Amino acid sequence: MSQPVQPPNQPQQPFGGQPVDGNPYAGQPGQPAPAAPTGTPYGQQPPAPTGNPFAGQQPGQGAPFGGGAPFAPAPPARNNVLLGVLVALGAAVVAGILYGVIAGSIEREVGYAAVGVGFLVGFASSKIGGSNPAVIGAAAVFSIGAVYLGQLVGISMVLADLAQIPFSEVIGDHFGTVTEAWSQEADFMTYLFLALGAIAAVGGAKKAG
Repeated sequence: MSQPVQPPNQPQQPFGGQPVDGNPYAGQPGQPAPAAPTGTPYGQQPPAPTGNPFAGQQPGQGAPFGGGAPFAPAPPARNNVLLGVLVALGAAVVAGILYGVIAGSIEREVGYAAVGVGFLVGFASSKIGGSNPAVIGAAAVFSIGAVYLGQLVGISMVLADLAQIPFSEVIGDHFGTVTEAWSQEADFMTYLFLALGAIAAVGGAKKAG
């Protein structure tokens, strides 16, 4: 508690030295008056809390309880070669069928679709298996197979439409006829689409890595 402030022009104490009007600091006869207390009665006080329990820590200090700074979680590993190859195979089958449905519906092949098949296979496999050369090579090979599968599906759809028979019957009972028709119809563009699929697979793998 701080010292009370004396009012201005306070009457002087009488020479008798007795307390006047309840003044506790009035001196006794022949004795000097006691010194007024200085400073706060509670001593040195710590700074008021600011709401941040870690305020005042120097850079580099560890967290409380000696635990140190928390570590960021490690990113998931992407170097599973076998899983990447399996993903490339699955993506090639799905993309090849979709490519064949598109080609059979419009009765022609589209170069952009072949590029999309290869890119999808390469991107998906490398996203899981990493940029391992084995994964990229498998993606390129499977992309060629995916484009070839799509070409066979497209030819089967056209033959099924011409012969007025179910598509499943063409694939199941006349698959040899389908492959023979592919050999007869294959030209420069047919092989170019196969190559575009492989090139796009490599590009998709590098994009994912």
